[in-house]
Amino acid sequence: MLIYPDEKEDRVSETLSHKPVDAENVNRAIEGAHAALGNRQKDDGHWVFELEADATIPAEYVLLEHYLDRIDQEKQDKIGVYLRRIQGEHGGWPLYFGGGFDLSASVKAYFALKAIGDSIDAPHMRRAREAILDHGGAARSNVFTRIQLALYGEVPWDATPVMPVELMLLPRKAFFSVWNMSYWSRCVLAPMLAVGAMKPIAVNPRGIHVQELFVKPPEQVKDWIRGPYRSIWGRAFKHLDTALRPVLPLIPSRIHEKAIKAAISFIEPRLSRGGLGAIYPAMANVVMMYRALGVPDSDPRVVTAWESIQDLLVQKEDEIYCQPCVSPVWDTGLSGLAMMEAASGAHPTKRDETIAKLKKSAEWLRDRQILDVKGDWAVNTPNLRPGGWAFQYENDYYPDVDDTAVVGMLLHRVDPEENREAIERAREWIIGMQSTNGGWGAFDIDNDLEMLNHIPFSDHGALLDPPTADVSARCISFLCQLGHPEDRPVIDKALDYLRKEQEKEGCWFGRWGTNYIYGTWSVLCALNIAGISYDDPMVKRAVTWLEDVQRADGGWGEDCATYEGAPPGTYKESLPSQTAWAVLALMAVGRRNSEAVKRGINFLTSKQDDNGEWQEDAYNAVGFPKVFYLRYHGYKQFFPLQALSRYRNLGTSNTGRVEYGF
Repeated sequence: MLIYPDEKEDRVSETLSHKPVDAENVNRAIEGAHAALGNRQKDDGHWVFELEADATIPAEYVLLEHYLDRIDQEKQDKIGVYLRRIQGEHGGWPLYFGGGFDLSASVKAYFALKAIGDSIDAPHMRRAREAILDHGGAARSNVFTRIQLALYGEVPWDATPVMPVELMLLPRKAFFSVWNMSYWSRCVLAPMLAVGAMKPIAVNPRGIHVQELFVKPPEQVKDWIRGPYRSIWGRAFKHLDTALRPVLPLIPSRIHEKAIKAAISFIEPRLSRGGLGAIYPAMANVVMMYRALGVPDSDPRVVTAWESIQDLLVQKEDEIYCQPCVSPVWDTGLSGLAMMEAASGAHPTKRDETIAKLKKSAEWLRDRQILDVKGDWAVNTPNLRPGGWAFQYENDYYPDVDDTAVVGMLLHRVDPEENREAIERAREWIIGMQSTNGGWGAFDIDNDLEMLNHIPFSDHGALLDPPTADVSARCISFLCQLGHPEDRPVIDKALDYLRKEQEKEGCWFGRWGTNYIYGTWSVLCALNIAGISYDDPMVKRAVTWLEDVQRADGGWGEDCATYEGAPPGTYKESLPSQTAWAVLALMAVGRRNSEAVKRGINFLTSKQDDNGEWQEDAYNAVGFPKVFYLRYHGYKQFFPLQALSRYRNLGTSNTGRVEYGF
């Protein structure tokens, strides 16, 4: 029988995955990973890894420099190297590694490369242009791309949905109020609405235009806003959009000006070196808003906004890209938990040294706990004291419960007494942030007015921040790890929510990580620490699903395409981060000695490189499903370390049970 190379490799991998686990291999892998991750810790105790998105953010950065005429050609040339490198075989740009053609990302990347100086006759530009035209041309790109094109005069403002700046004047109870939208939508919209009201045109000093990306001239397009609609509400809101257009010019100028001032009044208290909302789109919109208002670039507000954007650039020897945001608190919490697991148990790795370094991490984190700023979350719960952490270095108005729960669990493990006050404030805040259905959203309470996702502006379908299983599980894990009996009603309500959220396959949807493996791992950790029996049908169904999607080589992998309808838990290859999640999930519910876990552990030890690290190109998280995906560069380092360390520790545990929430 002929055995082809790929088939032979698969068979070798499968054979290796069924080998017994060698304890020495596990120890060596832990020590190597512990050293590698420890070397990445900053002197002040924190960790931060790159956070990469798709071509969209670097392309928008290039266009922002041309919009403002603040062009740094050397920087742009290096961004060009990055954009060309990630172009897909289909000619356009995907939303994640190995993904399919995405029209909007491709339009922006093409526009940016042309602005950088690439000839439209270059082979890569010709392939991109042909792919864009084959998919309907730039006229069929999404709302944010059409707004970008309108700012350059490439399309009329009629190409964008009606979003009057007067929305900033609506109270919380009004249906279209920005307070009914997610934090990220609010931060992006406030400056965008002001810019849209003034309708400025980019400086565009080199006169870059992309009319060649349209199937027919933009002035001849009459159906900028069209389906497919998600529901009957989509059609209704389209009719409302049409009806409002002739009315908007009739709004008195004093109300218009008052609304612009309201947008500015919203923005400026939230403006810091971290940037508005600490996310790129909001930061860029602020800079464009100030330019439209005639505020000079030397103004301290503009300087702060511009510098916050520069802090997002990842500069390497031959290429540069722009991150959507930075993730130091998240990275520190997760790295710290992995290091703590390695330094625990009967045979710890450099316990005293690691604890000393993690005490520095704890100090760094305590200094960043938000204790005196009532952010936007307080609109729905005004009497709740602040006590959370934000994802980024500085974003006081927008802490999130996911970061807060992870940091709280780390502080509790490092030193519950020294960190008592910080932990208690976090506990109080998380309990107060529970939504009425028992779950938690990331940043807001009951942010689930689903009809808003059907307005023409929300073609990305991510205007809201409703409760999700992964975030809710993390909150349960934190509260259960602390063990306050009086919190049990809160926990039980959340457990009921998770039970309802389980998918028919037995898994849980991962809103913030890819995808069902991430969600299932998050939930099984919570069910364990909450005391749910391993024989509970909910748990057994999840275990069966995880074991069913294990790959032949012993690992697990899941594609971002599972957000787009692909089968849950599937990918073309196994990935270190995904394998670690699956192994941690199974160990959390008593399967440490199962064949599935042993095969997963063997996969992780076999894939570690000589530097003690793991490599993977696949994206492992999501900003907005189907629209915006993320690659946390730290995931492939700290999650395998945590999984291997937990496997070792459970082998010598008196109970054989995971005693922590994470």
